Amino acid sequence: MARSEVVSSSGEELILVDELDREIGQSAKSDCHSGNGILHRAFSIFLFNEDDELLLQRRSAEKPLWPEYWSNTCCSHPRVGETMEQAISRRLAEELAIECPLHFLYKFKYQAQYGAVGAEHEYCWVYYGRYSGSVDFNDREISEIRYVPAISMDEMIAATPESFTPWLKMEWSQITRRYLDNILGGNDSSIAVISNESRSTT
Repeated sequence: MARSEVVSSSGEELILVDELDREIGQSAKSDCHSGNGILHRAFSIFLFNEDDELLLQRRSAEKPLWPEYWSNTCCSHPRVGETMEQAISRRLAEELAIECPLHFLYKFKYQAQYGAVGAEHEYCWVYYGRYSGSVDFNDREISEIRYVPAISMDEMIAATPESFTPWLKMEWSQITRRYLDNILGGNDSSIAVISNESRSTT
């Protein structure tokens, strides 16, 4: 099931940050993604269902950067004046009509170039959650969704790396190395310890 709804614009103001993720200003989304990109705050969400499958989305053809690439469940930016908790809840609802608890994993800085079109240059906060309910995706943002067994993700990415967004590949590598066993095992307390270390060292 899908719906069509405009939930973002190139002119919305994003939060600019320095190399330590401290706020230093704001700029329009279009400017943040032009050229080599301007470092700004962002987030990525990974949702797993009760069968330990990861919900993936294929980005809409309308996206200026990485259109029709497969990516993680949801990714976007907090807006000026918005907390990260408000932003991740808002965006899940806007893109997928989902409400569920989300847990912080870690944050990292990266830059990825999409040819001459533009770039992502983000300080990205990564979250995960558990959700097995219905999904009603917004086809202005997403062209397709699918569930993939978490244990099959590495093989899929290795087989067709060009099909996936660069941030998904970077994030999944870190999740696999540090967090996945605890996520699939339901050991949230162990994840919290590692995540607190991530908060203090980035």
